[in-house]
Amino acid sequence: MTLMHVENRSSDPSSVIPNVIENVGKVIVGKTDVVRLCLVAMITRGHVLLEDVPGVGKTMLVKSLAKSVDCEFKRIQFTPDLLPSDVTGTSIFNQRSGDFEYRPGPIFSQIVLADEINRTSPKTQAALLEALEEGSVSFDGVTHALPTPFFVLATQNPIEYEGTFPLPEAQLDRFLFKLSVGYPSPEQELDVLVRGTTGVVPDDLLPVAMPEDIARWQTEAEKVYIDKSLYEYIVQIVHKTRQHPKVYLGVSPRGAIGLAKASQALAYLYGRDYVIPDDIKYLIPHVFGHRMLLHPEARIGGMTASSLLSEILHDTQVPILPARR
Repeated sequence: MTLMHVENRSSDPSSVIPNVIENVGKVIVGKTDVVRLCLVAMITRGHVLLEDVPGVGKTMLVKSLAKSVDCEFKRIQFTPDLLPSDVTGTSIFNQRSGDFEYRPGPIFSQIVLADEINRTSPKTQAALLEALEEGSVSFDGVTHALPTPFFVLATQNPIEYEGTFPLPEAQLDRFLFKLSVGYPSPEQELDVLVRGTTGVVPDDLLPVAMPEDIARWQTEAEKVYIDKSLYEYIVQIVHKTRQHPKVYLGVSPRGAIGLAKASQALAYLYGRDYVIPDDIKYLIPHVFGHRMLLHPEARIGGMTASSLLSEILHDTQVPILPARR
């Protein structure tokens, strides 16, 4: 039944991608923007850090996404006693062959939920984030490639900091987006309540796309045109974050590249073969917000990375693109 459902899908990305968003929406109520951004990250070959309070649907979101695109899904619950080998894999002695054999860890999955990543030790965090950056795991001098597509959604609780190990800026920089699901509106929560007792759960979903589709989207999104003036627009904003008197640490070159690639994926998701300024403006808070560190005086004064980015965007002239034929 599942295979037939997938085979009957359209191959046109302009219809398949909205179908994925709609399919996830059968479980996750009113969070279309978050689902869309997760798809953008997946198409960009990036990863997402989801910071939110417990119980707002983070696990259901990633499970629903995995079911919708027919990808293998694994969850890693990060705890203080978790070891790097519990994530990446370990060597097991095979009594029959008399040799040690590598047994891959749960990171070897197409979609991985790294739950409460800030509750494990920096050593284990580093093992996960190295896999994110390299797309592979090295063990005993042998490199093992991770599956494709490979997408990690890590979560952390912004409220309970006791016994946690906050991610340093260098590791935060490895996530393409930092997102928040947020509480539902009263109308949405009523729908959530009804669905929670009688509605669809992630395991009920049928796939509307396949891993091969994601690989094709990734390749095609890289061909989306970005005008030189938009590259210059990104560079202006990046340098303003570094030169602003209230900013201690500005956006890195990795962040600038991530924004450009994400804007290509967003344009592709909307069925365009070119990027427009609105793509970049929409993505900037999600790509740049967690890559900036404000001076303590600015934070005490109530300024946030989001409000400062809004100020920078307001003061930066938006380029006018030449007419496309």
